[in-house]
Amino acid sequence: MKEPAMHVRVVWPFLTAVLTAGVAYGATPYLTLYRLGEAIQTSDTGTLRSLVNWPAVREGIKEDICDLGDDDPGASTGNTLPPFGASFVRGIASNAIDRAVTPEALLAATGSSPLTALSSERQAASGDQQGPDIQVNWAFFDSPTTFSISLQARGQAEPIRLQMDLRHGAWKVQRVWLPADLLANPGSRA
Repeated sequence: MKEPAMHVRVVWPFLTAVLTAGVAYGATPYLTLYRLGEAIQTSDTGTLRSLVNWPAVREGIKEDICDLGDDDPGASTGNTLPPFGASFVRGIASNAIDRAVTPEALLAATGSSPLTALSSERQAASGDQQGPDIQVNWAFFDSPTTFSISLQARGQAEPIRLQMDLRHGAWKVQRVWLPADLLANPGSRA
């Protein structure tokens, strides 16, 4: 009878460790999402740089803009650009995206930059609260190393989608899908 008691003493610590690791693993992408929101609210560009793979996000947005251009209704009527013109437009779009998709530009677009902080404080003091600009619709695991988020921006019909990947033990935003109207009119939210 001593063997079953010994077996139980060995199994419980193991099960506790596995359960603790599972809960910690499951909570970390939500913690990263929370840290991302806090970094935006507190204008913390250092944290934004560490939580977002900015080159990968810029490349994804460039691909989406090129895809949007390929879906142009003028394509069926023969009003498409020749390959040289298309590459020229992609080059211009790439430069604009490289300048516009940065932690500083994100803070300015969300009204969280130090330049807009005074305006936000005045709104709060006057009681003119409009609520958060962005809310989370849903967030879940797509795979053990991929986590997807749907965000709803005030005034936008379509959601913004994010994908975080687990790399080197940390969750990081790797891809952002913007609604077509934001891609077509990049200055509409800024």
